Amino acid sequence: MFNEPTPLKELMSHFPQAGEVIWIGLRTATRQEIKIVEETYARIGTGLEGDRYKGTADSKRQVTLIQAEHLAAVGSYLGRGIINPVLTRRNIVVQGINLLALKDHRIQIGDAVLEMTGLCHPCSRMEEVLGPGGYNAMRGHGGITARVVQEGAIRLGDTVTVVKTEQKI
Repeated sequence: MFNEPTPLKELMSHFPQAGEVIWIGLRTATRQEIKIVEETYARIGTGLEGDRYKGTADSKRQVTLIQAEHLAAVGSYLGRGIINPVLTRRNIVVQGINLLALKDHRIQIGDAVLEMTGLCHPCSRMEEVLGPGGYNAMRGHGGITARVVQEGAIRLGDTVTVVKTEQKI
């Protein structure tokens, strides 16, 4: 049986433009400050070099990404301007591409290829770092989780593009 493209699948495969990496942060230890870097290396099973996360090749939360556009939305919900990405404790901030539209897609960022594994829901820590209501301000705007499927360097300014795959038969 062929996996025939449907009109909806066809619509969901078009992206108006590539995104861009505008910020990279590594969580070096639990509850420690984020280390802001200009580049990192994505490894299968362990995520980003220098990040505290260590998992397996099947782990779903090897890398976390958030949209720059959502930093403004969260700030608006809190009654202030764009929030500092450090406060979200995510690894990579991208702009210009809708991360939520990446479901069932792989994305290339620099030399690495990532696969979206789910939504990155806020934790109770958002109340601490963003203040009262921080958790609810982040709901629906926390970004995505991804696993590394091809190792490679990720740098500031790298493009974020959807990897075109062949139809499965």
